[in-house]
Amino acid sequence: MVVDALRAAHPGLEFQTVTITTGGDRDRTSPIERLGVGAFVREVEAALARSEIDFAVHSLKDLPSTTPPEFTIAAITRREDPRDVLVNRWGVKYGALPEGARIGTSSPRRRAQLLAVVPHVTVLSLRGNVDTRLHKCLVEPGSGYDGGVLAAAGLARMDRLDAVAEFLDPQIFTPAVGQGMLAVETRADDGSTTQLVNAAEDPVARAAATAERAFLAAMGGGCAVPVTAHAFMQDQDLTVYGFASDRDGRDVIRDSVSGPSQDASRLGRLLADILLAAGARRVLEVHADA
Repeated sequence: MVVDALRAAHPGLEFQTVTITTGGDRDRTSPIERLGVGAFVREVEAALARSEIDFAVHSLKDLPSTTPPEFTIAAITRREDPRDVLVNRWGVKYGALPEGARIGTSSPRRRAQLLAVVPHVTVLSLRGNVDTRLHKCLVEPGSGYDGGVLAAAGLARMDRLDAVAEFLDPQIFTPAVGQGMLAVETRADDGSTTQLVNAAEDPVARAAATAERAFLAAMGGGCAVPVTAHAFMQDQDLTVYGFASDRDGRDVIRDSVSGPSQDASRLGRLLADILLAAGARRVLEVHADA
């Protein structure tokens, strides 16, 4: 997708795609929180640092909330549908899931949000690519799963939105920071490549990503804790929703802020301050001690 956009912007240039397998790709069994920050990024950034590649394309939600000084996020692409979706064997919405339904997700955030609204379900760890997870949730007999929560953007890119039972409301199931966006990363000292890939930039996505990542950095959270923010343009302003919870969704803290998109970073930090003052700090402390 990124290379197509760059070819359109720079028709005289040739691009070679290099596929790099990361530790997160290889380990499809461990819970996400045990893989550590940057599990889907380290090997790609190492290749970038060695100049084996000129730029890297990431799912933005895989990137840590702060970028190492030797790199820069040169472009953020237009956001695909940021919502989470529910898939299940019965094709029902989350409110109709039966008692004890076994719902898979590897995300502590999704686990907490699901249990906050349907505490009668059983949430199980689920890893693998999109096809693997869909097969376990919908097809494979005896898989141990009745359904799962996935990202709408991933299903759309795989042309599998037919599997969706429900698109989940972002105000209740707040998406992961950066969900639905791709990030193009370059070396900070490579100004020519940075300028070249800027053709893939979307200003609205950049503002949303800036607010969400500022929030996450201020909260001190990552994929290992149920903390997230979702930003979007509303009535000419940027609105940012924040979410923090204990692991089982019993102690949920939410709030939102709005303001000019040029103040995206400040809005993200402000929202973090509001949630921390409301008690989110104890959530982070509990997970730090776990």
